[in-house]
This record gives sequence, C-alpha cells and structure tokens, in this order.
Amino acid sequence: MTAGSKGTDMTKAFKHIDFFKKSILINKRMLLPLVAMAALLLSACENDLKEIQRVSSLSETPQDISLGVELIYSDSAMVKAKLISSKMIQHGDTSKFYEFPDDILVIFYNEKQQEDRRVTSKYGIYREKEQLVELRNNVVATMADGTVFKSEELYWDDGRRIFYNTLPLTITSPNGDIVEGTSFESDENFKNRKIMNMTSTYQLKDNEGI
Repeated sequence: MTAGSKGTDMTKAFKHIDFFKKSILINKRMLLPLVAMAALLLSACENDLKEIQRVSSLSETPQDISLGVELIYSDSAMVKAKLISSKMIQHGDTSKFYEFPDDILVIFYNEKQQEDRRVTSKYGIYREKEQLVELRNNVVATMADGTVFKSEELYWDDGRRIFYNTLPLTITSPNGDIVEGTSFESDENFKNRKIMNMTSTYQLKDNEGI
C-alpha cells in the first residue's frame, strides 16, 4: 500500500467518525425534546388524575355507617317484615339507598304476625325511592312450608309485592322435588311462579313406578 493510499484511507475513516458523531448529536437533539414531551404528558396525566380525584372526593355524598342493624317495616300498625344485618351503609341524600356489605336477613310476617318466610344473602341493597330490595351472593329463601329457593340474585319489589330474578335458580320442595330455571317471577308467597326454561326432577314414592 502506498503513502497516498494510506492518506486516502485515513481521510475516509475520519469522515466516518465525523458522520457518526453528527448522527449521535442529531439523535440526542431529537431525543431530548421527546423525553421532555413524554415527561410533560405524564405530568399532565398525573395532574388530571389528581384533579379528577379531588373533584370526585368533593362531590362524594356523606355516608352513615351503622352496626348491628334491625329495621322493622310495618303497615297499619302491623309488622310486615324485619331486616337484620351486622352492618348498614347509607348512601345519598335525595335518592337514598342502603347497602348491606357483609350479610342480610329479611323475615316476612303474615296477617297473624307469624313468620311466613325468610331470605338471607351475603350482600344486599335497599333502594328507598323504588321500594326495591336487591339481594346478591348465596341467596337462600325459605318458605313456611319448607320450600327452599336458591340463587345468586333475588329482588323484592315492595310496591308490586313480587319477587323476581334474572339468574339461574333452584327451588326444592319439602318432598324433595327440584325445579330449576334461568329466571323467575312470583307473588310474595312464592306460590304463583313463572319460571323461564324450567326443568324438573321429581322424587317417586315407593308405590309409584315409571
């Protein structure tokens, strides 16, 4: 290799180094605004979130929490139902509703003031304006004759005096007959029932055959 060719190679090498230096400088110049923009956006998002949380906290309705609750529902001096729960949270001012986050027991009474049926669940809500009781999570309703209703949801409409639900249910009679369905509606005595997609399992007596 001649001296001239060496000089040419060295010039090319320096040009390459210069190119990479410029590239790095350009990339740094582009990267810095991007980092700044990202930081600004993150800061704005965080500030927006804090502002939303602040406004939300200011608009929250005060809550009253009661422990060891027993509520009596009466009509014309006659007790219609009793609600028992270990904890009750009152929400709202104008449109009140009461939440029972841990457990709820509702006992219904007949005209003779005798227990007619009881309903238990692990969670419940009573909406005062709508006169609606919503029960969820392991709902069990036991009638005076021994009939047992089980589901993950049950509504009691006090205005219309009906029970209804929209989830799968099982009704077991005292004799062991089982009725299942995807939803149902019934009167307050659980006698006049409308069950959707109903299937039944009957217990045969000893003297009955197929």
